[in-house]
Amino acid sequence: MSVRKRVWFTSVLIRARAEELAQEAGQTEWKQYKAGANAALLEALRLSQDKNADRREVAAAAITLKKYPPQEAWVVDYATKKGGRHLKTFAKKKDADEFAATAKIEVRQGVHTPSSRSITVAEAGKLWITTCEKHKLERTTIDGYKQHLELHIEPFLGPEKLSDLSAPMVREFEDKLSADKHHPRSPSLVRKVRGSLGALLGDALERGLVARNVVRELRSGRRRGKERRADRRQKGKLKVGVDIPLPTEIKAIIEAAEGRWRPFFLTAIFTGLRASELRGLRWIDIDLKKAELHVTQRADAYQEIGAPKSEAGHRAVPLTPKLVRVLTEWKLACPKGDAGLVFPNTDGKVEWHANIINRAWIPVQVTAGVTVQVRDEEGKLVRDEDGKAVLQAKYTGLHALRHFFASWCINREIDGGLELPAKVVQERLGHSSITVTLDTYGHLFPRGDDSAKLAEAESRLWS
Repeated sequence: MSVRKRVWFTSVLIRARAEELAQEAGQTEWKQYKAGANAALLEALRLSQDKNADRREVAAAAITLKKYPPQEAWVVDYATKKGGRHLKTFAKKKDADEFAATAKIEVRQGVHTPSSRSITVAEAGKLWITTCEKHKLERTTIDGYKQHLELHIEPFLGPEKLSDLSAPMVREFEDKLSADKHHPRSPSLVRKVRGSLGALLGDALERGLVARNVVRELRSGRRRGKERRADRRQKGKLKVGVDIPLPTEIKAIIEAAEGRWRPFFLTAIFTGLRASELRGLRWIDIDLKKAELHVTQRADAYQEIGAPKSEAGHRAVPLTPKLVRVLTEWKLACPKGDAGLVFPNTDGKVEWHANIINRAWIPVQVTAGVTVQVRDEEGKLVRDEDGKAVLQAKYTGLHALRHFFASWCINREIDGGLELPAKVVQERLGHSSITVTLDTYGHLFPRGDDSAKLAEAESRLWS
């Protein structure tokens, strides 16, 4: 493997010199002077590098080269184990040396992919999506990957060869995503897109299409952990009355809920099930005699039934006495369907999530008075024709009810809660780990007043 300097003259410069020679000879046709022009330029180049040449010749050569400057590049010349010679050109010697050092190791290990045989990021992206579909990932997950690929990765890196990618290129890619004038991406989205790029390169690595996954080299897990903590600091902790409904608001919602939505909202409030789990809940998963509900499946955004979000999503949740009575009555009136769903649409099929939000969740909040005043971009109140402030539902998503259930499980009994241990709360919510529970709701757990103990300990050290 060798690194050598290459110097040449472009066809434009050769033609310009040939036309000059033709004009000196009193001719209009320049093509017959093309070979001589090229030879003259190369001779000038040779003389400029010859330390023993006559000074006058060197000076003349320098004038010629100033008028017709040559192109320069550094070429890495190497061969792979599979045979064949390969050349890769760089503008700087430093870059050529770095590539040669890395390529030498990769060739020795038998994992090097020459640029001439490498595919583009866009082509690798299609193969990656094919792999995701082959492994039968959830449709919503694959759609998210496709959006990352089509909207964020391909516009910036699509034409790039996999073998040409480097850690600095990925960093520059992240900066472009954040600084895009037309569509600046949030730090959270940039991190997710980078993760998709890493998964794309991981698939290409397994296929033998690239030797390295530069995204994995970019940051350590410790750095990624710092990014996630920074995101949490920016979002802040969940706040009661802002992210988590107040007990008074929950009471108002319970009183306002009517018809087929009443059992739905009561179940959401007193079991903490995710919206997808409620939409996929079946009667065979509810034991009304034992007052217990089992989460065994969920309905995704496309109405397709699948397994819960994680292994921990398979769980049993106890039912309150009043909820048992409500569900017993609802079972008689519930629309029948082949799937045997507890909360289907009027045809007995899976209910659309958007219908629940727009036709039930938002209206029930307005009826219950769980609202906030609408403000414009300048922070001023929006008023109707009669001058009254316009109101809108306070909580946009159903996840607010899941947050309430978590807080209800955590709160002290004296405050109307269940005061359950963190591990039990994790099991009730179906979190994949206790870390998720504590990261999300750790600040809600009761803390005793240790002022007296602190004062006593201080007096022992400092009297």
